[in-house]
Amino acid sequence: MSNAYYRDEPVMPSFDRAPACPFDPAPEVTALRAEQPIARLAAPEGAPGVWLVTGYGLVRQILADPRFSSRYETQYFPMAGGHLPPAPVGDLTGMDAPQHTRFRKILAGKFTVRRMNLLTERVTEITRERLDAMERQGPPADLIEVFALPVPALMICELLGVPYEERDQFQTYTRTLSDAPEPEAQYAAFIELGKYLQDLAVAKRAKPTDDLLSDLATGSDLTDEELGGVAAFLFGAGLDTTTNMLALGTFALLRDPAQLAALRDDPGLADSSVEELLRYLSIAATGMRGVLEDVELGGTQLKAGDTVFIALNAANRDPAKFADPDMLDLRRSAAGHLAFGHGIHQCLGQQLARVEMRVAFSALLTRFPTLRLAVPDEEVPLRTDPAQIYGVRSLPVTWDRA
Repeated sequence: MSNAYYRDEPVMPSFDRAPACPFDPAPEVTALRAEQPIARLAAPEGAPGVWLVTGYGLVRQILADPRFSSRYETQYFPMAGGHLPPAPVGDLTGMDAPQHTRFRKILAGKFTVRRMNLLTERVTEITRERLDAMERQGPPADLIEVFALPVPALMICELLGVPYEERDQFQTYTRTLSDAPEPEAQYAAFIELGKYLQDLAVAKRAKPTDDLLSDLATGSDLTDEELGGVAAFLFGAGLDTTTNMLALGTFALLRDPAQLAALRDDPGLADSSVEELLRYLSIAATGMRGVLEDVELGGTQLKAGDTVFIALNAANRDPAKFADPDMLDLRRSAAGHLAFGHGIHQCLGQQLARVEMRVAFSALLTRFPTLRLAVPDEEVPLRTDPAQIYGVRSLPVTWDRA
């Protein structure tokens, strides 16, 4: 079989980002997008077909097509030599309809305009409080520790209704999950956090407060286990992603003085800046789908049981969709980017994430107009584990005291 999209030889490209720029997709993946937007990946003998899809149009098509399953157990992971286990209870990312439809319908009704407006006020207050603390501490500082992690962590506390007296402990869990180098420590924190969220969800049934978790506990048919699972899913979906967007986005701006100055000097760029940074950085770089039935994709025949890897970062840099895609241009209309996904699994909390980024970037750059890296670019430690959200492990910054 041979056509414009596919050649017979399987490939196994490196997924490491470009060495010259920490924000660019892997050069081998970018090259495949130009040469064969559907490429067969090398897999052990007897394994199902595994495909890498890199073109924007094809990736978008997959994300909207129910013949491509989000259930983890339908997906074969060649690097591990086997299928993935099923999703935990409450993990919407690993569900298909109708199970996904049930959870999505319950959750979508809770992200109301009223709640988002209330949370917008709190984003502004929390951002100001964290910048005050950063100023009191003085330079230098790790932007993740003092700003990029606490802002979304505290917003998740607001969303889920974590009691104020328990928020320090909650943030201890989040710091361990984000920073601990030992997998054992991270796993232990994950187990403890899961138990905490399960207990919190059950407590909301007996004594609801004005928060999303209480609404779910008293206004839905979710079981206690499902409530705890949904809480853990919302935590995971809203913390690591936003933390790394704030940190990596600031890193990208500090490396591009012209774009940084444009955002600082023109408040009207706040919205387009967020969309462009989401497109340009693509911190959720890849995704997977299982093929449920024989299907033709871009002229290539895929079989039931196959798996497709989708390179979201390559798709968001596709010149067929975005002009000069490897340039960071805060004035660009990045409408249509796939940073939040597409189709039924498009991110539920995307509006809150946008609010957090819009408020945080503008406030940070206004409060600290001389903000700059405290180490050379190449010494900023990157998160390169493909199983993690892409970002930085720490972001040492400094600024001139007033």
